Amino acid sequence: MEFGGFEKCTLIDYPGKIACMVYTIGCNFRCPYCHNPELVDETVIHRFSEKEILNFLDTRKKMLDGVVITGGEPTIHGDKLISFMKEVKGRGFLVKLDSNGMNPEFLKKIISEKLVDYIAMDIKSPLEKYSQTVSRPVDIEAIRKSKKIIMESGIEYEFRTTVLKIMLSPEDIEEIGKEIKGAKRYYLQKFIPSKILNPQFLKKTTYNDEEFSALQKNLEKKYVEFCGIR
Repeated sequence: MEFGGFEKCTLIDYPGKIACMVYTIGCNFRCPYCHNPELVDETVIHRFSEKEILNFLDTRKKMLDGVVITGGEPTIHGDKLISFMKEVKGRGFLVKLDSNGMNPEFLKKIISEKLVDYIAMDIKSPLEKYSQTVSRPVDIEAIRKSKKIIMESGIEYEFRTTVLKIMLSPEDIEEIGKEIKGAKRYYLQKFIPSKILNPQFLKKTTYNDEEFSALQKNLEKKYVEFCGIR
C-alpha cells in the first residue's frame, strides 16, 4: 500500500516509546478542523511505498521501538493494512494505531491476532452529534462497539478529543465522559489553527487554560482514571 506521509522519528506520538510514523491516505470522515486535508481529500503529492517503509525499518531495529500508523483513517485500507502490520510486527516492532473507531470488526481482528500494541481512538463528540461534527452519516453503534472493544482488549489505549468551543460545550465534554466512563486514559487536545480542511475554521478558538483545567478535574473526578491536556 501507499502512504501519504512518513516521519522517521517521533518522541511524542507513541507514549514512552521512540517510533516512526506513517500516514495512510483517505478518510471516511470530513472533520472541518482536520489538519491533514491532503490525506482526507487524497491530493497528497509525495507518497511513500510500503517497500520504502519496510526497508527503512530494517535499518532501525535497534534504534526504534515501534511504528505509529495514523491518517487519514487507516482502517479503511482493510487487508492491505493488516498485511503491512504483519510485516512490521514480524520485524519485532511495536505497533500503535490511530483510528476514528468506525470499523470495530477491524479493531477486533487486529487485537485478536496480536497485531497492535496501542490504540488511540478519536472521540469527535457526544454520540448524538457525531454526524454533524464529522460532516458524514455515522453508524453510532460502530463507534459504541469500538469503544467497548478497546476498553476490554487488555492492550494499552487512549481516547482523545480535539476541542473547539464552537463545536463542543462543557456539557458535550461531560457527555463524552459519561460515554467512556471507566476508561484508563483520555486526552483533551487543544485546537490549533493551522492548515485545516475547512479554512473558515482558522478563526475558531478553543478554551483557555483555566477552562481546560476545570474540564480535566471534572472528568477525572467522575469518569476516567486519567485525563490529560495536549
